[in-house]
Amino acid sequence: MDRKIEKSRWNTKRLMIIGGIVVFIAFLVIFVLPSVTGKSKYNAPIDRITISTVTKGPFQEFIPVNGVVYPKVTIFLDAIQGGTVQERFVEDGAKLKKGDPILKLSNTDVELSLANSENTVYADQTQIQISKNNAAQNTVNKLQTMADAESAFKEAERVYNLDKTLYAQKAIGLQEYKVAENTYNYQLRKRNLAREILRQDTAMSKVQNDQALEQYKQMKASLELMRKEVADLTVRAPIDGQLTSLDAEVGQNKNKGDHLAQIDGFGGVKIRALVDDHYINRVITGLTALYPTDNKTYKLVVKKVFVQITNGQFPVDMEFVGDVPPGLRKGQTLQINLTFGDEVPALLLPLGGFFQQTGGNWIFKVSEDGKTAYKVDLQLGRQNTNYYEVTRGLKEGDKVITSSYENYGNIQELVLTK
Repeated sequence: MDRKIEKSRWNTKRLMIIGGIVVFIAFLVIFVLPSVTGKSKYNAPIDRITISTVTKGPFQEFIPVNGVVYPKVTIFLDAIQGGTVQERFVEDGAKLKKGDPILKLSNTDVELSLANSENTVYADQTQIQISKNNAAQNTVNKLQTMADAESAFKEAERVYNLDKTLYAQKAIGLQEYKVAENTYNYQLRKRNLAREILRQDTAMSKVQNDQALEQYKQMKASLELMRKEVADLTVRAPIDGQLTSLDAEVGQNKNKGDHLAQIDGFGGVKIRALVDDHYINRVITGLTALYPTDNKTYKLVVKKVFVQITNGQFPVDMEFVGDVPPGLRKGQTLQINLTFGDEVPALLLPLGGFFQQTGGNWIFKVSEDGKTAYKVDLQLGRQNTNYYEVTRGLKEGDKVITSSYENYGNIQELVLTK
């Protein structure tokens, strides 16, 4: 007898339908139901998050920068006159006093020009002296002529006055009187002419003497310039300092303007730091910076701000105020905190990864019983390497989650589990 075979209720189609229903219900439970109730929750193991406490304390805005130690004064020595290196007096790294010789260059053209200039000056000086002596002798001759004219005039004047009286008394004739009168008038004109010649000679002699002196000064100045050019062939230390980067070997030819060496002064150090161009409008001379090291913090002040921006950064020069850390070396790198104001009291929130997801607009605040954490709006102000400044949304003593929120998505509430 044939037996009727019953079909199984759990065929593939029915299983797929049931699975779809389960997934749909799960979707409603996970996504729709929390939206309706207003909150979505997420279990957050407490050992995988960072809980920080909002505190109140002094806050100072600063940014960390890398500073490099440089001598406060560095002078680059270039060849003022070209020439061949004849002699080196010191070696690289030598400590020098101002005026100490470093090296000597040889330049035949410059030295020959000095010799020719000296000969010219000495010849011109001799000629000037000869001209001066001739002028003086000429003046003496004119003075002698003036003296003779004065003497002759006085004699003619005496005879004329005498003959004038005698003629009035009819003691002499008209002819004799006229001779005396004519002689008097002649000697008067001759004396006046001698005076005018002497006056003009004196004025001309003064002009010629002044011109000769000016010419001599110019020649002396030219000679001194040539002597200085020869003296510059011996390169000397312009300040007290240490010689570095000496680039000159005996026999080597150096052109005018070529680099020879540099001298780092003994007058202290400066710190040069590169700052992100985001702060270019806030960094000015007079800002303070701090260098914490060896349980002591040293203070610096910004002395110079450079406006050139390279690769998104601009340099600033700083100098220590008061004590200087011992043992600083040229080229050493220091971690400097560049400040933007004095310390002020503020609510402090430790830095954390939460900022990357929230932009500082909200944060998870831990409930008083410590079992959950919920979103609260937040407003942050300035920041430094340790803290944000809280301006709104939290109070002193609040506990918040500051670790990353990368896995939380749109979760509204965290359940803190152990």
